[in-house]
Amino acid sequence: MTALDQKLHDIYDEVLHRNPGETEFHQAVYEVLSSLKPVVAKHPHYVDAAVIHRMCEPERQIIFRVPWLDDAGTVQINRGFRVEFNSALGPYKGGLRFHPSVYLGIVKFLGFEQIFKNSLTGLPIGGGKGGSDFDPKGRSANEIMRFCQSFMTELYRHIGEYTDVPAGDIGVGGREIGFLFGQYKRITNRYESGVLTGKGLTWGGSQVRTEATGYGAVFFVDEILKTSGDAFDGKRVVVSGSGNVAIYAIEKIHQLGGVVVACSDSSGYVVDDKGIDLELLKEVKEDRRERLQAYIDGRGGAADFVPGRLTWDVPCDIAVPSATQNELNGEDAARLIKNGAKIVAEGANMPCTPEAVKLFTEAGVKFAPGKAANAGGVATSALEMQQNASRDSWTFGYTEQRLAAIMHGIHQRCLDTADEYGAPGNYMVGANITGFIQVADAMLAQGLI
Repeated sequence: MTALDQKLHDIYDEVLHRNPGETEFHQAVYEVLSSLKPVVAKHPHYVDAAVIHRMCEPERQIIFRVPWLDDAGTVQINRGFRVEFNSALGPYKGGLRFHPSVYLGIVKFLGFEQIFKNSLTGLPIGGGKGGSDFDPKGRSANEIMRFCQSFMTELYRHIGEYTDVPAGDIGVGGREIGFLFGQYKRITNRYESGVLTGKGLTWGGSQVRTEATGYGAVFFVDEILKTSGDAFDGKRVVVSGSGNVAIYAIEKIHQLGGVVVACSDSSGYVVDDKGIDLELLKEVKEDRRERLQAYIDGRGGAADFVPGRLTWDVPCDIAVPSATQNELNGEDAARLIKNGAKIVAEGANMPCTPEAVKLFTEAGVKFAPGKAANAGGVATSALEMQQNASRDSWTFGYTEQRLAAIMHGIHQRCLDTADEYGAPGNYMVGANITGFIQVADAMLAQGLI
């Protein structure tokens, strides 16, 4: 191990020591540090000025109690989080996740990823993330409203359009954003549209925001295909998940000529060789909020449901993991490679384990990490902030063009940086280094922060 390797290793050891038990955060930090060897060799001042050390430590970590009444009149208590990780490029920006798996390590992993993702967009936004271990599944709309109001009663003092701008994530959609925004407005007596993104179209939201993460991932894959003179036409694609990201990834893939033949939820996956019926999927998952098994009934036996498994068993040209972190492991990666996958693009945040990424890289599979491929959601959130600031509202077509241009720019910057640092075609290296350098240079310019 060289001296510079040792310096990065020492930084990682310090992260482990200062953040015990936060395995997802450790994984996210290791992934970035593993790409930085050529950067610190060329620019040792990033280590000498402790920029990397500082970047691994959040500027602020907020943990709070969220008490609320359920429909039976029983007091429930959850824990709320907001990690404001890095504001070198702009106000903290990142979603809120409501899921029983949420704890500080998950929020810090997501916030750390968000620093680099937001940097890659080229827009003036810093990195942050938040959420709660509250589980909205099985809760009534009134219970969710009461929880959101209690959550915002504490969070409001930490956010603002020039300070920290949350959005949605797993478990937080348009309904929850509405409840949160209403409580913020009620407490502050201000109609501060830019304080939250993902709002409804009639009260400050942006066209394409709902579709943005899924669309953006597909635009990124389209750019990968173009580098070899290829296109989506006739490509067989599998997607994991069946939530917002998966649904709109499927929609855009079909528009571009690909065929999505499988998607999943926590109960199993559906295979539909003629292509997923998107309207039926939306009805089952968005309107009726049912398990994916109900899709089979609507298809009259034209599709199959495989319980307890993920979509990685299904042969494909392209895979888009769009459910949750570490859902695709080494065994899954080996199956995808054996079954012919040539491109894997992360629609979710860090859905591929390090072992899976290693196998993809060794097999020559083009791998697009989440901080690049799924940046479309936060990019369109930043576009929503622009519209709020100017009291403007853009058309769907114009906003989609802006999103496509941003994803094209991210793809090109990743490729150019990977070439510059001796890893041609490696999107992971390109994304990590591009995102890091922009934030590091801003931190150095602003003094010891």
